[in-house]
Amino acid sequence: MTLKHLLGAALAATALIALPAAADDNKIGFIYVGPAADYGYNMSMDLGRLYLEEKLDGIETTAIENIPESAEVEQVMERLINSGHSIIFATSYGYLDYAISLGEKYPDVKFLHAGGLKTSDNVGTYWADSDDGMYLAGVAAGEKSETGKLGFIGAFQIPQLFRSINAFTLGAQSVNPDATVTVVWTGGWWEPQKEADAVNAFADEGIDVIAEQVDSPITIAQTAEKRGIHIIGKDVNVMDRAPAAWLTGVSWNWGPMMEQLVTEIHAGTWTPSHLRSDLAGGAAVLDPFGDAVPAEVQAAVLAKKDEIVGGSFDIWSGPIVKQDGSEAVASGSALDMTAIESMDFLVQGVIGSTN
Repeated sequence: MTLKHLLGAALAATALIALPAAADDNKIGFIYVGPAADYGYNMSMDLGRLYLEEKLDGIETTAIENIPESAEVEQVMERLINSGHSIIFATSYGYLDYAISLGEKYPDVKFLHAGGLKTSDNVGTYWADSDDGMYLAGVAAGEKSETGKLGFIGAFQIPQLFRSINAFTLGAQSVNPDATVTVVWTGGWWEPQKEADAVNAFADEGIDVIAEQVDSPITIAQTAEKRGIHIIGKDVNVMDRAPAAWLTGVSWNWGPMMEQLVTEIHAGTWTPSHLRSDLAGGAAVLDPFGDAVPAEVQAAVLAKKDEIVGGSFDIWSGPIVKQDGSEAVASGSALDMTAIESMDFLVQGVIGSTN
């Protein structure tokens, strides 16, 4: 098996001289919005790619890094196709429309997009719901916080972030109804300086536990440790980078889902769909607890996890109230997948804007 790690900018700028290569279902392309070694989201995807290489004989993967969510990704996809790749994992939120568009031009290529609610004849989506894990992390944060003031550093105001913030907030409020979560938006997946500034501002305001959903979590973790406050991790376990600050986190385990999709394509049984997994399915993982989490809090979190995995508790069951006091979910009802994945509100207790 051969691994090619190509810099996205170089690939996009290089013209192909040779004729397009024949399509090959054993040639699989991966496109990342940031560096594969970010110790965050892109690393989680790259670990999935490595899992594929370990599990499936005869495949060749090409990982292309640092491709923005713009028309540039369409050019990169086309270059992968012209070099014989007939399966493409488009791993970032903003790649979907470009995959749909290019799929019309290349009907024999299979595009597998991370999240989203659109499919076409040769474009499907896959996603691992981490909401349950974020709720559990919120329970740990709510129990550990001495001030009841929590923070969240997010990249963009999109449904995937709203649902993480809301799940985290609801978990914290389940043990401390007065808990608040202040949100800072950085406007980018990889903004270490803005993230460090946000941690310091939070600490100055008395916020003592911070969660995040960005692609550079080490900056947040290490800055929090320097300030003597606690963190909730996301995407990849970085407990060893800030052990004193660490409470727990939610990691992704993409490999088995990716293997399922590729195996179905190779067998000729794949059809475009919205493949989903979650904490119960093993695609999202509650990370180990740090030493700062008391044994009784760990036990409470794990008991709630058992309820979620066993199906007796749905974190999106009502009543859930929006920031403005209006009803988001009525008592006795629960959000379905479409509503969760198109979430456009923040819950009561969150301090921050949706636009």
